[in-house]
Amino acid sequence: MLRLNDIHQTFHTGEINEVRALRGIDLELLPGQLVTVIGSNGAGKSTLFNAIAGVFAPSQGQIVIDGVDVTTWSEHRRAALIGRVFQDPLLGTAASMTIAQNLTLASLRSQRLGWRTGVTPTRRQEFHDLLAPLGLGLETRLDSRVSLLSGGQRQALTLVMATLANPKIVLLDEHTAALDPATAARILTLTSQFIEHQQLTTLMITHNMQQALANGDRTLMMDGGRIVLDISGAERQQMTVQGLIDRFSQVRHSALVEDELLLAS
Repeated sequence: MLRLNDIHQTFHTGEINEVRALRGIDLELLPGQLVTVIGSNGAGKSTLFNAIAGVFAPSQGQIVIDGVDVTTWSEHRRAALIGRVFQDPLLGTAASMTIAQNLTLASLRSQRLGWRTGVTPTRRQEFHDLLAPLGLGLETRLDSRVSLLSGGQRQALTLVMATLANPKIVLLDEHTAALDPATAARILTLTSQFIEHQQLTTLMITHNMQQALANGDRTLMMDGGRIVLDISGAERQQMTVQGLIDRFSQVRHSALVEDELLLAS
């Protein structure tokens, strides 16, 4: 469903402030698989998401989604294939538009139609039925501007919008980090329900290691623009947070030693 072949991303190439943000990322995700991604600030997690989403073309490598090479596709063109939810609940929705208008835009993402002709009585009923099971009261506020919603309500709406058009890939970029613990837990539950019901192939960035181990069936750890740890199966099931920290320390030390040897050669 998603395949990355030798992805590199360098910013300010040849300049004194050159940054090698991604260094040879190879990754393959199976259909319906939820993979969590962890790593310290600057590890390359969001850069990886931006490369997949088409915010920029990678400096080197190939990105394949559902068997199609999208490496040179623009972000707009990839929008029909990718749903994304950001950390900030203010992103991902149009604040001055109503819930119904936002949902209509999301449902027509891959079409050349606007919300003025798209918000029909049929769609309103569909949106009501879609939102009601969330238990957040959004189905009764279809004509409310999104700016009036709480952070949790807005993030739930963003999650619905990101998955409404049945994307091939969903990117969750620390989508619960800005929420209070109770709301974050609610959004995670909704996330699991959406992913399982629609069998969505998903990458989820989180700084919470317990959350990383409790969700999905595979965990990646990034450092210095590389995937330095990839655990799944029985190894992941038996892994503790402390064990994950210990493994990271070991792998990171090895990577640092390797870099030092390369620089010294």
